[in-house]
Amino acid sequence: MLNLLLALLAMFALANLSVLLLSIVRQKAWPRAEALLLGGVVNFLDTLGIGSMAPTMAWFKFRRMVPDALIPQTMLAGLTPPSMAQSLIFLILLGVQLDPVLLLGSVAALVAGGVVGTRLIERARAWVVQALVGFALLVAALFYILSILDLMPAGGTATGLPPGPTAIAIAANFGFGILVNFGVGNYAPTLALLSLMGLDPRLCFPIMATGASLAGTTIAIRHVRAGRLDLSIVGAIVLGGIPAVLVAALVVKSLPLTTLKWLVTFVISYTAIIMLRSAARGRQAEIDAPR
Repeated sequence: MLNLLLALLAMFALANLSVLLLSIVRQKAWPRAEALLLGGVVNFLDTLGIGSMAPTMAWFKFRRMVPDALIPQTMLAGLTPPSMAQSLIFLILLGVQLDPVLLLGSVAALVAGGVVGTRLIERARAWVVQALVGFALLVAALFYILSILDLMPAGGTATGLPPGPTAIAIAANFGFGILVNFGVGNYAPTLALLSLMGLDPRLCFPIMATGASLAGTTIAIRHVRAGRLDLSIVGAIVLGGIPAVLVAALVVKSLPLTTLKWLVTFVISYTAIIMLRSAARGRQAEIDAPR
């Protein structure tokens, strides 16, 4: 079963990279240096468990690299290939220890939620996306603070869950898949939920990375083909991100992250406030606009 999942992941990775590479060549979208560095940094942090979505959203907004309404799509297209590298590593190292029903059910639910959410984001108005992104950043900041203060669920030692909690976990992952379209990372909520249920926190990583990879592929391919993304940014994040994942996963054993987490928390909290203010202004402008 694990080998089949690894094969499926490899097929999705090949499809994703093929579509992305062809689009980049067709548009002659040479990678931007700033995005290359950003991809390396955020994916290095992601592999260490800090996360990549919130810092990427924060930097996009802070530097005004991407229009607000296109931040989630651009981020997913760039971060998905590095996430696939993570998934392969975590599945090989930890996947054999995990209950296959929980693993496959959660991954399938996340992918299904991602497909459903794709249609929602295409119909969303700009201020709605801004509000959701701002809320996502605040949620991420809250999880960072809870983690720093050791208030996150400590987790247990289980390699699987009873039928009831397993069903809840699978249903929750469907919801997480929908939210991925709006830039809400599935790592933090998945880690919190499954740890609270008693699963060994280390075994959350194969679920989180594999689900994010497969869901992200279905979403990213659709957005890349739509042609609304700046592929010079997307390609640079991929180019910088995959080597960073390998370095973080294979070389780094331990790193003092508390100071870095506080810095990230400050940055994303500030950016969340700016995002929510933009959403409020956009909403007010829509109300004041002549009919």
